Order: sequence, then structure tokens, then C-alpha cells
Amino acid sequence: MKAIILAAGYGTRLLQDLQKDSNEKLKHLIGIPKPLLPVGQLPLISYWVKALKETDDILDIFVITNALYYSKFEEWAQNCSSVTVINDGTSSNEGRLGAVSCLQLVIDNFNVNDDVIVIGGDTLFFEDFHLREILSKFKTLYTDSQETNLVLSYPCKNEETKKYGILETDENLKVTALLEKPSAEDTTSRQACPCFYVFSKHTLHLVQVFLEGKKSSPLEEKDAPGNLLSWLVKRKPVYVHKISGRFDVGNLESYLICNKYFQEKLKNMPTYLQ
Repeated sequence: MKAIILAAGYGTRLLQDLQKDSNEKLKHLIGIPKPLLPVGQLPLISYWVKALKETDDILDIFVITNALYYSKFEEWAQNCSSVTVINDGTSSNEGRLGAVSCLQLVIDNFNVNDDVIVIGGDTLFFEDFHLREILSKFKTLYTDSQETNLVLSYPCKNEETKKYGILETDENLKVTALLEKPSAEDTTSRQACPCFYVFSKHTLHLVQVFLEGKKSSPLEEKDAPGNLLSWLVKRKPVYVHKISGRFDVGNLESYLICNKYFQEKLKNMPTYLQ
């Protein structure tokens, strides 16, 4: 199994917040990509690398970023022997490839033909998330069907449905639909879906099929990984593993909340995410 961490975003909302904020103690964060932001004792992305390296299942970890931040990730990865950093060749938010195209770029460049964990590089989870538990569940599902994929869900409030991809599932926790930012009236589900997917190797070829079908579509349709998942659930079995919540570092407020938690409340730092 391989892991692909999507880290090619430009963090425009966070940058705008930092430039507007009057707190000089935060100015040093300007120019740091979100996955490398200090969270507690480590850069955000390092929690993932630490947990991935602790499993026996992950052979390679790929981190895809952009040309603007490539050198920063290369410097960070010098002490991470199992990590390969990839440059997507873009240098501005307007020229970005989009997350799904970045995923395909890694698949193509490294001839990935294996089960894959896809992780959003600006996301961390609450402490009830355990990578080993996820992998064990995937293996069980895979034994029943090699076409199976696994995603996460966590509960959201009524007013939050318009912010997230919302999963609808059957009684067996098989995904029947993913609705991208629906109103609360459009679905009874309150299962938000973060960017953490375990894709079977028998699913990977469909990433390219999805992109070919979106050649003439706006970038936004190829950017959000949820759009790929929404398309995929109609073609392959996708099941849900439930967790209680996540830290989504999108702006300055969410970063400060996340950092404070890891500084003051994180209970099991040595085994976090594992």
C-alpha cells in the first residue's frame, strides 16, 4: 500500500487572514504552506508521516506540492527517508492543477498500481481516529470484494451541510451518494466526508477516466476530491468508517483552534493517529 498526501494548495484564505491580522507574533507564519504549519510539537504533516511509518502496510509516502512551496517541503523531508516530494509545476492558485489532477500525476509518474491512502494535507482528526483500525477494516472489506474502497465520516450540524461533502449510506454503511455542499433540507444525512480515502488498486484507473470526462469542465470540478468520490460511488463499492471529528486548517481561526488543542489538550502524543 502507498500513501499520497495532497499538499499543492496555496492557502489563500489563511494568507489573507495573516496579512490582515495585527498580531505580530503570527507574522512568521506568512509563507508557510498549511501542511507545514507548526501544530503543537510538529509540523501538521509530520503527524501523518509518523503514523504512516509506524504501520507495516505503507511502503511509500508521496507528498505532492507546487513549485512555490516545493523547496520548503524538500527541506522538511530531508529527515524523512520514506517520503518522496513531487512538484506539480504550478506557481499560483489561479494556475493550480486541482487535487484530483495532482493525484493522477503521482499515479502516472510513479506507476502506482497498489492500494492507496489519499490524505488531505491540511487535515488532522480527533483522537478516536486510529490508522491501524482503518487499515484492518479495509482488509476485511477487501477480502469480501477487491473492488471495495473506504472513506471516513463524522457528524456535522444542520448549518454545516453547505460547507462539506455529505455522505448518504445504507444500513450496512455502504455509500449510496455523496452530495457536495447540500442545504440541510436536501438531505437527512449529517455525515460529513473529510479528504481521507482508502482506494483499492482496482479503483485507481478510474481517476483518469473521471478526469477525461471533466476535460472541458471548470477547474473547481476537478479540484475538490469530493467530486471524484461523488462520481465514484456510482461505479465502485465505497464504505464508511465513522469518527467523531476533524481539524480542518482552512483559515487563521481554524489553525489557532487546532494548534491550541495540540499544545494543551492532546492526550496521547506518542500514538496519535496510529
